[in-house]
Amino acid sequence: MKLIKHPNNPILKPHATNYWENLVVCNPGVWYENGKFTMLYRAAGDDEQHYIRMGTAVSEDGVNFDRVSDEPSFGPSVDGPDQGGVEDPRIVKFGDEFYVTYAFRPHYPGQYWKFAHDVILLPEVGSDSPAVMRDNIANSGLAVTKDFKNWRRLGRVTETNLDDRDVILFPEKINGKYAMLHRPKQWVGAEYGCETPAVWIRFSDDLMVWNEPSTLLIAGIKGTWEEKVGGSTPPLRTDEGWLVIYHGVENGGQGHYRVGVALLDLEDPTKVIARASDWIMQPEHDYEMEGFYKGCVFPTGNVIVDDTLYVYYGAADKYVGLATCSVKEILEFVKKG
Repeated sequence: MKLIKHPNNPILKPHATNYWENLVVCNPGVWYENGKFTMLYRAAGDDEQHYIRMGTAVSEDGVNFDRVSDEPSFGPSVDGPDQGGVEDPRIVKFGDEFYVTYAFRPHYPGQYWKFAHDVILLPEVGSDSPAVMRDNIANSGLAVTKDFKNWRRLGRVTETNLDDRDVILFPEKINGKYAMLHRPKQWVGAEYGCETPAVWIRFSDDLMVWNEPSTLLIAGIKGTWEEKVGGSTPPLRTDEGWLVIYHGVENGGQGHYRVGVALLDLEDPTKVIARASDWIMQPEHDYEMEGFYKGCVFPTGNVIVDDTLYVYYGAADKYVGLATCSVKEILEFVKKG
């Protein structure tokens, strides 16, 4: 089974006259409610610093999105820890408020596609400065909004000196606790049980305090399309379990990005009850192969409407794409392993 890419892809492209999104729009979080799709997407202009911001677009059909403003919806703070850029939002909702996890840096990264793999710009700071500043380490933060216009930044939800991105909240409490997927880049080796960065799960009584031990959930598989893995979209509750879409990268994390699927136990999501061995989406079209990361499909948003799963993804770090499938079919596929 493979996700079906929409013929209108890419469904969102850079906006030529908006300085903050004339180069990149990708990696969107998406929410569906009362017949309306709301997309919060990563965006960047052609500045040398490569500041990353977020814009908002809305749709009634999940395909044709209209931007709500010519200005960013959410951007780097003026003097806070996320002043270097904000990116890759994932959206859940508790009560009447949306909780958005996002990755950030203390210093802008620069035009990374012109550098060697995993190289970014570093700030000019003293040797006594904290490592998070010296190394421009990416952390993950939490922001709250009711309308995607007015925001409250709650701060960091990951450990300072870990590059811990792909932080994704479950959309509801499980056994009275909040749950989170995360991908600490440095947790590699025999003591962690994985050879490359993996997907971990942890729980908390409080959305800002995550001090309970994490459990290794999904590890990469050497010699396959998913040697390195990370979380992608918020888990979705189904009758069969928590449906989890994740990304896998070949060649130890320096090749094409593809998309995998797993199923977690509803009551104990530390248990992977099914995981497909084959990918469900890979880069193949020009808009996925030619961009600022060549050969990348990177989902960050998903919703279920009736029996249709909508998966929204970044394509080649430049565009937004949409792929769909039947919920029933993907559940049958993943249960076959």
